[in-house]
Amino acid sequence: MLRIIPFVMMALLLTGCGEKTQTDQKIEEPQKQSAGTIQRIDASINSIIPADAVIEKVADGFSFTEGPLWRAPGVLWFSDVLGNVVREWSPQSGVTEILRPGGFDGAGAPVGSFIGPNGMVAGPDGSVLLCQHGNRRIVQIDRDRKVSTFIDRYQGKRLNSPNDLVFHPDGSLYFTDPPYGLAKQDEDPGKELKFNGVYRYVNKKLQLVSKDLSRPNGLAFSPDGKVLYVANSDEQKKIWMRYDVKTDGTLTNGKIFADVTANTSKGLPDGMKVDAQGNVYATGPGGVWVFHPDGKHLGTIATAETPANCGWGDDGKTLYITAETGIYKIRLAVEGLKGLYQ
Repeated sequence: MLRIIPFVMMALLLTGCGEKTQTDQKIEEPQKQSAGTIQRIDASINSIIPADAVIEKVADGFSFTEGPLWRAPGVLWFSDVLGNVVREWSPQSGVTEILRPGGFDGAGAPVGSFIGPNGMVAGPDGSVLLCQHGNRRIVQIDRDRKVSTFIDRYQGKRLNSPNDLVFHPDGSLYFTDPPYGLAKQDEDPGKELKFNGVYRYVNKKLQLVSKDLSRPNGLAFSPDGKVLYVANSDEQKKIWMRYDVKTDGTLTNGKIFADVTANTSKGLPDGMKVDAQGNVYATGPGGVWVFHPDGKHLGTIATAETPANCGWGDDGKTLYITAETGIYKIRLAVEGLKGLYQ
């Protein structure tokens, strides 16, 4: 029998059909918890670090991380200076070992010594050049993971402990050589060079380009290769230097780019990178300091742990940061400056 539905009840049913159920409504995804803070000092930083940028920790449990280098097919190599091992991380496979021992093949180093591997850079033919503190040399790791000495002496004398390195656009290699890998540093009886230098290597010849810094550390070139930035990791003189690069590769017109000696936050000027616009990302007291090419401090990426180095990864707009026991990353709005062999 056909049943007549009253008009009022029909109206209520029709109204109800127009309402969204809980499953129809948009569900807000929880925001990622940031592993640090972003200090925005100048308004122009907003065009570099998006408003919704988040610092993420991707791996942890290490001793002292350094030297991040993005490698095909989408993995990050990094050093553990105290752990004396080179590792890689990927979102799919997590953390695996690349080289152990990574920076010192000997024995008897005091616990806590900075003897392990440090900075690395992509080399020709898919190789990697790696700084080894304890072995006091730069080595080349080829595609088959075979390790061979690349540079270990200047004028017949052993290097101190190569720390970081970068290729100039012309193909020459620049690197720093502080004494951190030596147990007593400058006072170590095994130290053969009286200075801590910055070097240029080209055509199988090693050239000293600076010996004026007490603790030369991280270094990076401007996009056109006409400027070299060098960090000085000295508690008494926490500075980043800026040098003009002459056509013969030598340095001139050295000036202080930024001075943070008065800053009491944990950390020293250390590793650095430059983006395609010429902005400088320099690890230092309290985080990664972002500078305009004219030296203006735009902001700081303050990771949960004190950073020591940084490097570009993913599609070139992600900055990976090595900081004490962890690896962090942050997505930016600008592209990083690519290396010569990347």
